[in-house]
Amino acid sequence: MNVSDFRSRGRSLLGRALFRLWLRPKAMPGLVRLGTDYGGWWVPSSCLGPGTVAYCGGAGEDISFDVALHDSGCKVVTFDPTPRAIAHVRDVAPKDERFRFVPVGWWGEEAELRFYAPRNPAHVSHSAVNLQRTEEYFIAPVKPVRVLMEELGDVRVDLIKMDVEGSEYAVIDSLLAIGPRVAVLCIEFDQPQPFRRVLTAVHRLCESGYRLAKIERWNYTFVGSIGDNREP
Repeated sequence: MNVSDFRSRGRSLLGRALFRLWLRPKAMPGLVRLGTDYGGWWVPSSCLGPGTVAYCGGAGEDISFDVALHDSGCKVVTFDPTPRAIAHVRDVAPKDERFRFVPVGWWGEEAELRFYAPRNPAHVSHSAVNLQRTEEYFIAPVKPVRVLMEELGDVRVDLIKMDVEGSEYAVIDSLLAIGPRVAVLCIEFDQPQPFRRVLTAVHRLCESGYRLAKIERWNYTFVGSIGDNREP
């Protein structure tokens, strides 16, 4: 680990600790953790099972959470335009009608964007906002969740998980502006980003009616009213 990486890691650890103290998640009964230590998330058990529609933005090379949702009975749609992610999902995804994969990124509008590579070639996640300031990229289509929902013919979405490498702010803006309104919203606030930007996003979501229920590393679980899919 070089000096820059060491400082970045220290900043991240400090930020995570301070945010947990400052934001004070409001614990709720019935939270369960699905997926691996790396790719898992905390969600309310009451949102799992047949009838739940889950959209998962960002697959990388760990879709253990997506698969666990599917195994609980949910309908799952996973999205990721990254070539290595596409290959991974093809190899390990469930092979039935309740699991679908769409090789498109999430954003606040329909466009084609550059997805920049991570500094470490062993890592898979590419960033449309170039989080790691690299030069290598591929180009892929991006769309708002609302547009994808309409294209897929889903009348509602109950749970959204996004690990979209810095694009989460554009996606949050879109969700709050045009929907869909979901009961459970799982967001990774990828680093490095200004801490003020994370705080602003969290406060906006809470002001819109979500409750911050869990923080694990930079993974935040927000809960609305289970079963409440009204438009904003």
